[in-house]
Amino acid sequence: MRKLIVQQWVTVDNIAAEEDGGLSFVSVAPFDDEVTDNPYQNAVMGFIDSVDTMILGANTYNATKDYWPHAEDQGKYGQKLNNLTKFVASSKLADAQWGDFPAATVTRDPIATIQELKSQDGKDIWLWGSLTLMHSLLDAGVVDEIRLMVCPVSRGKGTRLFEDRQDLKLVDAAGYDNGVVILRYEIKN
Repeated sequence: MRKLIVQQWVTVDNIAAEEDGGLSFVSVAPFDDEVTDNPYQNAVMGFIDSVDTMILGANTYNATKDYWPHAEDQGKYGQKLNNLTKFVASSKLADAQWGDFPAATVTRDPIATIQELKSQDGKDIWLWGSLTLMHSLLDAGVVDEIRLMVCPVSRGKGTRLFEDRQDLKLVDAAGYDNGVVILRYEIKN
């Protein structure tokens, strides 16, 4: 059965969005297709190779739709991201274009959509950012794993990743030369 994996960029003090809603704390270099011995890049590419579907909330979609379909500086990573099947959870959008790539499907019921996707054959499903959607999916019990991309900075103020109690089980932890630590947790039920 496919898993729903949430991926969030966070600071060491659990901030997932700055006071202005931004992510200026994420400062990793674009992907270099020529570099094959970069452990961080290999870990991120391994993750994107493990998924075939991406779920986004409407705000994350609106914040990324003008960059990613044209992100030639992201090399193979950008190509793979752009070619994933995409769903956008929104009660207002009629469509969700993605540059010259296939448009995302708009879903009014992301929980039902995810449950249906999980029952189908395929690779895992990736929830990209989308804090509000993440919280509703956690509450619904459809999230299987949380993957935190912890940046070596603190912000003190902003939107915290978790506003309530979550019981997690560590699956893997790895640190990289760029200062990012990737933490993978299963949801404990």
